[in-house]
Amino acid sequence: MTAPSEASAPERIATLRAELARHDALYYRAAQPEISDADYDTLKRELADLETQFPLFAQADSPTQRVGDDRTSGFATHRHRQPMQSLDNTYSPDELREFDARLTKLVGGEIGGGSMAPAGENKTESAGPLLDYVVEPKIDGVAVSLTYERGRLVRAVTRGNGVEGDDITENALTITTLPRELARGDALLAELGKAPLPELIEVRGEIFMTHAEFERINAERAAAGDSLYANPRNLCAGTIKQKDAREVARRRLEIALYAVGHCEPASALPATQHAVQERLRAWGLPGVEKFWRARGADEVWRAIGELDAIRATFAYATDGAVVKLDSLALQREVGATAKAPRWAIAYKFAAERAETLLTDITCQVGRTGVVTPVAELRPVHLAGTTVSRATLHNFEEIARKDIRIGDWVFVEKAGEIIPIVVGVNLARRMSGVYEPPTSCPECGTPLVRIEGEVALRCPNYDCPAQVRARVEHYASKACVDIDGLGEAMVATLVAKGWVRDIADIYRLRREDLLTLGKKVEKSTDALLAAIETSKRAELWRVIHGLGIMHVGAAVAKDLARHFGSLEALAAATLEDFLGPKKESLIDGIGETMARAIVGHFARAEARALLSALGELGVAPTPPTKATSGVGVFSGKTFVLTGTLPSMSRGEATAKIEAAGGTVSSSVSKKTSYLLAGEGGGSKLEKAQKLSVPVIGETEFMQFLASPASL
Repeated sequence: MTAPSEASAPERIATLRAELARHDALYYRAAQPEISDADYDTLKRELADLETQFPLFAQADSPTQRVGDDRTSGFATHRHRQPMQSLDNTYSPDELREFDARLTKLVGGEIGGGSMAPAGENKTESAGPLLDYVVEPKIDGVAVSLTYERGRLVRAVTRGNGVEGDDITENALTITTLPRELARGDALLAELGKAPLPELIEVRGEIFMTHAEFERINAERAAAGDSLYANPRNLCAGTIKQKDAREVARRRLEIALYAVGHCEPASALPATQHAVQERLRAWGLPGVEKFWRARGADEVWRAIGELDAIRATFAYATDGAVVKLDSLALQREVGATAKAPRWAIAYKFAAERAETLLTDITCQVGRTGVVTPVAELRPVHLAGTTVSRATLHNFEEIARKDIRIGDWVFVEKAGEIIPIVVGVNLARRMSGVYEPPTSCPECGTPLVRIEGEVALRCPNYDCPAQVRARVEHYASKACVDIDGLGEAMVATLVAKGWVRDIADIYRLRREDLLTLGKKVEKSTDALLAAIETSKRAELWRVIHGLGIMHVGAAVAKDLARHFGSLEALAAATLEDFLGPKKESLIDGIGETMARAIVGHFARAEARALLSALGELGVAPTPPTKATSGVGVFSGKTFVLTGTLPSMSRGEATAKIEAAGGTVSSSVSKKTSYLLAGEGGGSKLEKAQKLSVPVIGETEFMQFLASPASL
């Protein structure tokens, strides 16, 4: 690219600022980035270079001078006591060496510290004093600041714009590994001189999703015929900003803490970053998998190499290494720019990339008719596995990247899990433009695009692909749990025309099933027995199995408790879900979900299915008296917070539900009681503001023993 002149620079600078602002919004607020971190950093570096070359056009609010803003509507904001900055990035060993040289000069030593050239290349040993560093894994997650007052967690806030962030306390409290209270009297604390807990401290770290949890969630979506999430970081970022803490809890997030912000008194902190790590662990806070102490640039580079060699074994995604001055006093002396500390830098690992031939684009049809394009690739080795397919997400992305069948494409593993096509080698292009399908690849029905959606859909309810996905979902363990009715069996039954909808499961004949192979009597009888048992499945399981949009297992349980039967649920109107001011009448079910439920049962296919299921003897087991609201806690809604003296939250929840009450994840005016233990946090504050009665474990047990005291 030709370097802009002074005349053309303003236009290029304006273009880059607008593009970076758009990508910041996609990454930080929507959790749906369109480009890789490396491509984003390249754009930002180009802008920074132009602003340096043409200082007349520099601006204080340029993307190069500010922290990306993750604040979104629907969350209260809270100001950090100490700004929460981002880090400068580099992909270059030479720039790491320059970072060390700058710091050495800033703290008064001689420029040096050794070369950061990769192993095997010439290195220059330092003639001057070497600085002490700490090297930590850079977790690919969502930055968070936790505030503990007198040892108790009171608030969790996102980075936001660096000055203030979104208060996500309620969602953060769903993280089971996050202590509500700092440990006291730990053996390691004794070794550290029994350092007292600070009166107030901001602890900084990263909320993340493990590879295993990400794969679990995507496996469920694949089974349901839904499109897959791109990577753990994006899903984590979207999850932590959910409005319903129950949904956050279903996606099991984790946290690692590795730094501190404001602290009162400052003397409660040790003198070095590595000692901060030890102190955080002594307080019972989860930390990073491993960190390295390094003296001088050569040892830093060796530590980064060691991290790169083992990071694939970590439970979470790491996209780089963070290098920090070890001395907190030197950190304060070196200071910071408007957006990043001068005493730290992030070395980003380049994503492993492979080039291969895109031989075809196939289309998968999900349970709801969504058509998802998939790249069929000439097999290529990438990040330890052989890749032959890659997600293309949707047809708009294909058009944006101008991907065509017959292209040589670049493939990376997003979050080191799912292969994605990140670009095209235009120098090798031989093919014409790719045209999205206009009809369903399974049944030939013309595809439609629903207003407000990106995806193309097949509107044919009887499409074989949709039938297979619906039946698999209904029979899955998460729903009515029909053992023996897995993906292969369902495909066979649909192909033979024996199953065209869920009701046909209950019309299967033994004599037909026996024709599927030799010696199948035992498995056939087991399958038919499982089908018969499913006729009495719990009501919530059947509701979940119907595949109503937005209705997962937890919502299905709420619906089962509230309505008590399929017939009552199917007859419900919007007025049964929403009050005159559109307020929710069923905790956790808002207008969007209510309209989806009512709309589902308004369809002729749904009504016909319910009628057929009833005629075939499907009679779901309604909630027990306890769960249907008959008991000492009948009509009462509880919210739990903090640590109870003698029982876990799960045990308390079981007692409440067994006594006819319900448990909600958030405090509202409809909450009957807040059951609070040690470390109540934001729920306790909200209950007090709303005048919701707050009880402890002793009162709770008294209520159970003596209902008259309620």
